[in-house]
Amino acid sequence: MSVTKPRFTLEFEKPIRELEDKIAALRASSESAGVDATKEANSLEAKLAQTRREVYGNLTPWQRVQLARHPRRPYSLDYIGMLFDDFQELHGDRLFMDDESTVGGTAFFEGQPVMVIGQQKGRDTKENLRRNFGCPNPEGYRKALRLMKMAHTFKLPIITLVDTPGAFPGIGSEERHVAEAIAVNLREMSQFGVPIITFVIGEGGSGGALGIAVSNRVFILENAYYSVISPEGCAAILFKDRAHAPKAAEALRLDAPNLIKLGVVDGVVKEPLGGAQENPAATGSNIRKTLRETLKELSKLKPDKLVAERYAKFRKMGVFSE
Repeated sequence: MSVTKPRFTLEFEKPIRELEDKIAALRASSESAGVDATKEANSLEAKLAQTRREVYGNLTPWQRVQLARHPRRPYSLDYIGMLFDDFQELHGDRLFMDDESTVGGTAFFEGQPVMVIGQQKGRDTKENLRRNFGCPNPEGYRKALRLMKMAHTFKLPIITLVDTPGAFPGIGSEERHVAEAIAVNLREMSQFGVPIITFVIGEGGSGGALGIAVSNRVFILENAYYSVISPEGCAAILFKDRAHAPKAAEALRLDAPNLIKLGVVDGVVKEPLGGAQENPAATGSNIRKTLRETLKELSKLKPDKLVAERYAKFRKMGVFSE
């Protein structure tokens, strides 16, 4: 007998799950009793649709952070499979090891050769250990830089997918100079004469995210976040208690609507109601449309113009007031 695994439910999603369970129970009991419960079921379905609109239409920054971390949310390799053809993964930083929290290689996007690089999490404990929970070591950034230099040499647009809580802060990572690796990436990415396009698809944690996101265009998925620090880390520093993470998330302005207002990102990619995990194909289609339009726009620019525009973008970032 097969056992159905329970759906992962966030705290704010409980009213939705309760209605879904009521509808399922009503349909099951009416079928077994031979009773027509269509009218009552339709009434509950309408209430469910309204509840979904109310819950997902008024998400707080902290609730968006929770959705960004949803275990069923599509990861970089999922989107690479949806968006690109003939992806050839390239391994290693040619210095120390292959960091599997960072994946990258050549591919074709609608017939155009590109270099695609992403940060990858795992679906279970074994894969998360292999992927280091999506937290790159310095080798991940050095691998990414090696691939970006290759793209620059062969004039390939660079597409990066950000999804990391942050760079790995372990002893070995620090001994091998993770901060220096990120700093070098920031410097080198600012000078590449090819289009660079970034999508923040889940978590965009601090320098760990920025290490592959010095781009001509940065887009964020509707329920992703991009921040200098995690809400928990901010709460631990400012309030001496990680339990204040929801308050910190509000203060950090790390969600898509605030990031647009602040000029940190260039656009928001819509997700299906409930998050990307509810319909990965639809989310992938929205990314594809944005990527197609942006590549067409940036491909018209000469290398020196791409570099100048990228520099200007980061110089004017943010909103300043007295």
